[in-house]
Amino acid sequence: MTSIFRAHMGADFDRLHPHLQRRFSVGLAAGEGCLGRGTMDRIWHGPGYVKPFLRLGGTRNILVPRAGRDIPFVIENLPYLDSFGRETVTFVRTFQLPGGPRRFDATMVHSPERGCVLDYLGTHQHLASDLHMSAEPDGSLLIRSGEHRFREGPVDVRVPHLIGGDAEVRESFDETTGRFRIRVRVVNRHFGPLFGYEGSFTAEYVDVRAHGVRAGLRPVREEVRA
Repeated sequence: MTSIFRAHMGADFDRLHPHLQRRFSVGLAAGEGCLGRGTMDRIWHGPGYVKPFLRLGGTRNILVPRAGRDIPFVIENLPYLDSFGRETVTFVRTFQLPGGPRRFDATMVHSPERGCVLDYLGTHQHLASDLHMSAEPDGSLLIRSGEHRFREGPVDVRVPHLIGGDAEVRESFDETTGRFRIRVRVVNRHFGPLFGYEGSFTAEYVDVRAHGVRAGLRPVREEVRA
């Protein structure tokens, strides 16, 4: 068994910087999880009309409804088997914003059928996005989102481009500082930039058998549909 990210990327995984290879090898086979702690230099939003959608998403820990600078944050990447028997890795980001912490929750599984990593967003996994990962020439990781789908009970619809957002994530390792660098941009094809953040963090690796997945980290509801 290999990590869900190596399974998706194949030989391209070996082109990543060695520190990124370890970070994205978190999984049940490796027995490791990753806890990142650092600072977001900037969390930004697009035009004012974007804010109501961000506030709505914030009720289910999807996106972050507040902007800010120099924001401490933690990212928790821990593997577990979900209720459908799939190896899953948490991507739970907690931002210590003025007025109280805000979370951006995601859980990821590998989907050989769709040829991607499935990114389930929020506390109830109502949104599922296809993620396509590749190694850049400098050893950094580039992640681009594909199709988005909304699921709630019998509802199973593709999110149209008019209201959806295309996400681009770049993660790298800075040899000079010994820190990981992250930059995220979400852009609507018609209305432009919607949301994003950029910053840096250090990583600590934990034994998942001893550490486990803390209460409240897993989603409230799990979705089996890809």
